[in-house]
Amino acid sequence: MKKKAKQIEEKAMDLLSEEVVFIILDLVAQNNPSNLKSFSLTCKWFYQMESKHRTSLRPLRPEYLPRILKRYPNTSDLDLTFCPRVTDYALSVVGCLSGPTLRSVDLSRSFSFTAAGLLRLAVKCVSLVEIDLSNATEMRDAGAAAVAEAKSLERLKMERCKKVTDMGIGCIAVGCRKLKNVSLKWCVGVGDLGVALLSLKCKDIRSLDLSYLPITGKCLHDVLKLQHLEQLLIQGCFGVDDDSLNSLTHHCNSLKNLDASSCQNLTQRGLTSLLSGAPCLERLDLSHSPSVISLDFASSLNKVSALLQSIRLDGCSVTCDGLKAIGTLCTSLREVSLSKCVTVTDEGLSSLVMKLKGLTKLDITCCRKLTGVSITQLANSCPLLVSLKMESCSLVSREAFWLIGHKCRLLEELDFTDNEIDDQGLKSISTCLSLSSLKLGICLNITDRGLSYIGMGCSNLRELDLYRSVGITDIGFSSIAQGCCHLETINISYCKDITDKSLLSLSKCSLLQTFESRGCPYITSQGLAAIAVRCKRLTKLDLKKCPYINDSGLLTLAHFSQSLRQISVSDTGVTDVGLVSLANIGCLQNIAAVNTRGLSPSGVAAALVGCGGLRKVKLHASLRSLLLPSLINHMEARGCAFLWKDYHTNNNKNTLQAELDPKYWKLQLEEDIVL
Repeated sequence: MKKKAKQIEEKAMDLLSEEVVFIILDLVAQNNPSNLKSFSLTCKWFYQMESKHRTSLRPLRPEYLPRILKRYPNTSDLDLTFCPRVTDYALSVVGCLSGPTLRSVDLSRSFSFTAAGLLRLAVKCVSLVEIDLSNATEMRDAGAAAVAEAKSLERLKMERCKKVTDMGIGCIAVGCRKLKNVSLKWCVGVGDLGVALLSLKCKDIRSLDLSYLPITGKCLHDVLKLQHLEQLLIQGCFGVDDDSLNSLTHHCNSLKNLDASSCQNLTQRGLTSLLSGAPCLERLDLSHSPSVISLDFASSLNKVSALLQSIRLDGCSVTCDGLKAIGTLCTSLREVSLSKCVTVTDEGLSSLVMKLKGLTKLDITCCRKLTGVSITQLANSCPLLVSLKMESCSLVSREAFWLIGHKCRLLEELDFTDNEIDDQGLKSISTCLSLSSLKLGICLNITDRGLSYIGMGCSNLRELDLYRSVGITDIGFSSIAQGCCHLETINISYCKDITDKSLLSLSKCSLLQTFESRGCPYITSQGLAAIAVRCKRLTKLDLKKCPYINDSGLLTLAHFSQSLRQISVSDTGVTDVGLVSLANIGCLQNIAAVNTRGLSPSGVAAALVGCGGLRKVKLHASLRSLLLPSLINHMEARGCAFLWKDYHTNNNKNTLQAELDPKYWKLQLEEDIVL
């Protein structure tokens, strides 16, 4: 009978085509990618189907590559960011085993390879269209010449490749004629010649990032001749000035996105020349521009005003007349960012938003002169608002927050950090049913009652920040955990009255990925264990200054939290046993363990050796002389960076209470802003 049942089951499986199985696997991966492993272990046939289906890989160790790539022969996207030390041999293995199918490879956090390894990869992988070599700070022109052998390359990132020069970029320009997206940000060895060669040879370029390059306006004459160029980023290019752009005559009708932020030598005169050649511009970033955004400056937007949808003026000196002119000229604007524009007043903002009925995103972070007058005008004028960031607008009255929720029902993202919002404001905001991100850090007027409104109304909430909102207790937090079951990120740092009850409630949020509870003196390992057991997607965990977190909590984490990448256990009760247990987590990359008295040099050494994927470790400076130099050298060669902190160990209860006191840290925050 058993044999007959097995035959019937096999015949049923034969009715499923590979396409149908692949569709099923796509759906499984959407809900929880880890379920693919369970699927593949069901039977041999499922194992083979899963091997054929998977095309994207992110291996944890380079030594696993031969076995992994043999199992997954259809690999097209290879992410090696978990493998800091990728040698030429590893790249050769990739080329040999995945050469015909590989289309994308990410080496942005890797090193140890040379031009020889890149050459093997480029020659063998004939279908390669994308490669990310960002942070390859030791790569020189020979490596760039090797990349040039990838003839089908369309997308190339070489950010912070500081030793590559015009010669290397020239080789790429000649060899990779199909390039469409290129990022050379912080490639300080590349100048006008290299950029000009790239522009002349690669006619299909659509996106070009030249941020912080020592270029002048000379090469922009060639760049703007590119017929398909849609995005140009020249952030922080100090060599681009008014004089070098004065003779700019070429028009780039395809350009839609221009980032000229932090160009300290580029004023209104030069920007006018640049903008006059881009009549179809949709997004413009002039953040930290030396020009005063006045009426005269705004008039330079005449040529791009018809299609302009987004403008960023962060950190600029903006006048009331300037904002009024922008609102009048650029009526198609959908996104405006005025973060840290300290000159913005109620009159200026009101005159802007009155004209922009279709505004969807506004950032007025640290515009400290604003009051409820302009926010009321905003709420009445912009009902389509989706994102509003207004951190540290402390003069805004509580009534204005109520009006925001009442008028702007489509809101998805709100940042009210360090504001006067109260429970009534939260009650109004709870009617925004699409709200997914809410930041309420340092909001001293909200209580559990306000959070209960959010819990009842905002079931789609994904991110909640309650940093130092000291009026919150377990009661309010339980309301959130019960009503917002899709939470992925939550910050309750320095919410001094939170206990394990909140963590037990939060454990029901199975999608949780980031949990920050720094400075919560009453949470223990029992609450941590509940989260570890039920929140299997946890990737970031901050437990600093939680004195009752000890080894038992970390042992539970080590067993259940296999996706954890970052953890801080500084100033906790963790000892060698707990720290060493973290070696069981294969994805772990960052550990912070400063001022943890239970740690010994031998225990720290054992943990460092056991955690094979570490990229960053933060330890007390006193351990530096106690650890073997050979161990430190071995870890650094493996791709791990050490941060040695000379914090003074201080577990004085009075000091902790002072830090939790709102008056104490609010005073410290104000002093930092003044400085």
